[in-house]
Amino acid sequence: MSKAAGVPTVRISEIFHSLQGESSRVGLPTVFIRLTGCPLRCRWCDTAHAFTGGRVRRIDELVAEAGRHGTRTVCVTGGEPLAQKNCLPLLTALCDAGFDVSLETSGALDIGGVDPRVSRIMDLKAPGSGETGKNLLANIPLLTARDEVKIVIADRTDYEWARSIISEHLLLAGMPRCPVLLSPVQGELAPADLAGWILEDQLPVRFQLQLHKVLWGNMQGK
Repeated sequence: MSKAAGVPTVRISEIFHSLQGESSRVGLPTVFIRLTGCPLRCRWCDTAHAFTGGRVRRIDELVAEAGRHGTRTVCVTGGEPLAQKNCLPLLTALCDAGFDVSLETSGALDIGGVDPRVSRIMDLKAPGSGETGKNLLANIPLLTARDEVKIVIADRTDYEWARSIISEHLLLAGMPRCPVLLSPVQGELAPADLAGWILEDQLPVRFQLQLHKVLWGNMQGK
């Protein structure tokens, strides 16, 4: 969605206040702005409700609403937020308003135009997702120390793939170019198995569980 009467708009699925369940910001009170639409169909996706529907909102209204929750931390997520071209001005408007902004993106679309003040939390899709072919590896050299890479792991094959990607693309002089986080698919891979593999290989990553699912399950708006 481009503009309504000259005012930039985006289509959003929901906006809500909760605890960040993933990334290095896990546990922080956060305002989530979930944009509608996604060109991917990951097998284990838990936000399919954001694929369609939603409502058109003005960017200035969203910035004002985010400010009413009393926290500086805002996460723009999806779906795939970068599928909407006005995601970029939304991110900039939030930064200009003084928020500490992160973007959760699939890694399938170019991240180069994102405001440099934003922390980009970029997924890489392992084979178990069914969407490995959508990974835009040209994004990786654009990552900085303020960004993060997340890989969701369904089984040992996914883990071996992730280990190879980390070694070939994400390590610089033996250290990751940015934090790398591995998560098990809930209900498919025992968390202890993934933790054990990481320790055995001395992989320079962070293990994470999805805190919001531990607290609330798959409840929408949490």
